[in-house]
Amino acid sequence: MVAIQLGQTEFHHEQLDAHRAGTVASVHSWELVTAVDGPGTRLTYFLSGCLLRCQYCHNPDTWKMRDGALTPIDDVLARIRRYRPVFTATGGGLTLSGGEPLMQPAFVARVFAECHELGVHTTLDTSGYLGASASDELLDHTDLVLLDVKSGRPDTYREVTGRELAPTIAFGDRLRARGTNVWVRFVLVPGLTDAVDNVDAVAEIVARWPNVSRVEVLPFHQMGEDKWNRLAIPYPLHRVQPPDAALQERVREQFRAHGLTTF
Repeated sequence: MVAIQLGQTEFHHEQLDAHRAGTVASVHSWELVTAVDGPGTRLTYFLSGCLLRCQYCHNPDTWKMRDGALTPIDDVLARIRRYRPVFTATGGGLTLSGGEPLMQPAFVARVFAECHELGVHTTLDTSGYLGASASDELLDHTDLVLLDVKSGRPDTYREVTGRELAPTIAFGDRLRARGTNVWVRFVLVPGLTDAVDNVDAVAEIVARWPNVSRVEVLPFHQMGEDKWNRLAIPYPLHRVQPPDAALQERVREQFRAHGLTTF
């Protein structure tokens, strides 16, 4: 029995070492999509693990890193090479999403560096909450950041995510200083994120960043509720309806009023 326990412990340490080195990742899933997670056709990997608990999260099954499949980096790189002709033809590339990919920064850094060796465009989809975990080397190999600015008022951000707004702003400021191309995403939830002062606060933050080339207002939807139910997690937005066209346009106009290209 002792020998078996020791073996399991050694194996666990090997896994941890591989994670720290970025040679494996905990992966929830992957998909090939067009014009969703960045320009062109994207190979998007959803990594497991996230510290935020967004009320509208449509992938709560990505919250825990231990629930993902351990995937060697060589497997990911082989798939990237397979789709290089598609990326070249469409102006696409690789997107690392989640969960929160910066829960596994060593893996992100390794994959993005390899992508640049291959001439493949890289996109990081992140809340920015763990932006301090992104090394300069990682960001050197990041062509585009999809930055989720979930609210502009600190109290609303805390209500939405359970976490603080300040780290996201700090990461956005860092990306501005580097001149990294950013697309900001804002999820519009009636009764939660749609208050005029909250939207204005988001717009005021984003307007400070001239490296933001577009803002995407994403209407809330209920497609994640079934996952919450399957995981036996109480879903806080059960009766909330998607925003109507008038509300969506009002919010987009608030961003445009700050000089931001908005979709």
